Amino acid sequence: MYFDSLKPLILKETEDYIFINKPPFISTLADRNDLITILSLVKDYLPDAQICHRLDKETSGVLLIAKNAEAYRNASIQFEKRITIKKYHAIADGIHDFKNEIVDLPLHITSSGYVKISHKKGKEAKTSFNTLEAYKRHTLVECTPETGRMHQIRVHLASLNASITGDDAYGGKPLLLSNLKSKYHLAKGKEELPIIKRFALHARFLSILDLNEAPLSCEAPYPKDFEVAIKQLTKNRN
Repeated sequence: MYFDSLKPLILKETEDYIFINKPPFISTLADRNDLITILSLVKDYLPDAQICHRLDKETSGVLLIAKNAEAYRNASIQFEKRITIKKYHAIADGIHDFKNEIVDLPLHITSSGYVKISHKKGKEAKTSFNTLEAYKRHTLVECTPETGRMHQIRVHLASLNASITGDDAYGGKPLLLSNLKSKYHLAKGKEELPIIKRFALHARFLSILDLNEAPLSCEAPYPKDFEVAIKQLTKNRN
């Protein structure tokens, strides 16, 4: 999906902050391969605005933008001190019954750009997981990261043998209709495409304190591809 303006992405706007629903397949920050990024859209909308954190290119969901330097500083301190509350929804391979399942495993970014668990070189990383819905072969999981390491949720879920669906970098399998429907038939000569063409991770909720120390939060609806995946999992759960 192509966007040339920030306006359609805005979920909530205050005097100091903008919450947007970042679409998948668009980089948060400058990217030499992409002319359009969230950063470029933000600067077109408000030249002095700054992005407070980042989401992976394939990850959709709520992203916070500060409209001025004081607001940016306020948010940065909260991210650093872990005052913010972040919740992500992920479709994971397999059936899992997570009840405040905590993964506290240090993460290290390798020279190839992948992230691995390393007790020697890794930085502290902690995430808790709760099952929201179990399907036939997949689970919708709420993920609450306490720290904000690169690929943290993806690696921590993989450590629980619950790789995110479609996340081939960390062991996830594509979501195929043929694996959900017993009587599925693909037309001859056709190649089956995944229901969701990315890893199924969505930043669902974010809460911070505004400049007056009042709670400020926002929830991001699922984008179309994630919604379609959930509908198919629900429809074909038996």
